[in-house]
Amino acid sequence: MELMHTAHVPAGTGPFPTILALHGFGASAHDLLGIAPLVSQVVPGDEVMFLCPQGPIVLEPQPGQRAYAWFPLTGGGEIDPTALVGARGVLEGFVEDALERYPIDPSRFVVMGFSQGGVMAYDLALGRPERFSALIALSTWLPNLILHGLQDDEARAELPTLLIHGTEDPMVAIDNGRESLEKLKNLGIEAAWGEYPMGHEINQHALRDLLQWLANGPFAPKI
Repeated sequence: MELMHTAHVPAGTGPFPTILALHGFGASAHDLLGIAPLVSQVVPGDEVMFLCPQGPIVLEPQPGQRAYAWFPLTGGGEIDPTALVGARGVLEGFVEDALERYPIDPSRFVVMGFSQGGVMAYDLALGRPERFSALIALSTWLPNLILHGLQDDEARAELPTLLIHGTEDPMVAIDNGRESLEKLKNLGIEAAWGEYPMGHEINQHALRDLLQWLANGPFAPKI
């Protein structure tokens, strides 16, 4: 697999409900892995597999330190289309490899992204909604660049989607999340929305609601 990644793989043969978790700018493949056991605690009858790929762009926030990103950030907040296409390509390749390598239940395959990782989650899920059973966008924004490249797809409106954002977020203002919610409505997606008195983070209240949304929706027991 081209991207370095961390994984929480339950014991047994599966297939397992799975979350593809995409970290934010300046984080790493370890950033979201700690959520994995918490999700498994609330999903009846199943442990959940977590796959956390690492962004291909290497950053050096301080000498001797390494962090990672999916695409470069500019002062104006614009995304280079070529950089987005490149990030999409490596992530789509990772997903294809993961589906062959890991016992993923394709009917319960959720993509979740935080901040810059949320941009990539939007890009993957809105571009190929039939591949995922749900989309979770955390403290992030939906760039028009992604919307302009979308083809008509009836499956998109049926994609369960959750947006979570902090009212005190200093990195990605909550207005960006609210605008993303409206953009999704224009695509026919009625997303669930949660805003919390927090910064650029996932606090315990947001995490609690995220877990319950998963347990009652995308990861609910099959009938």
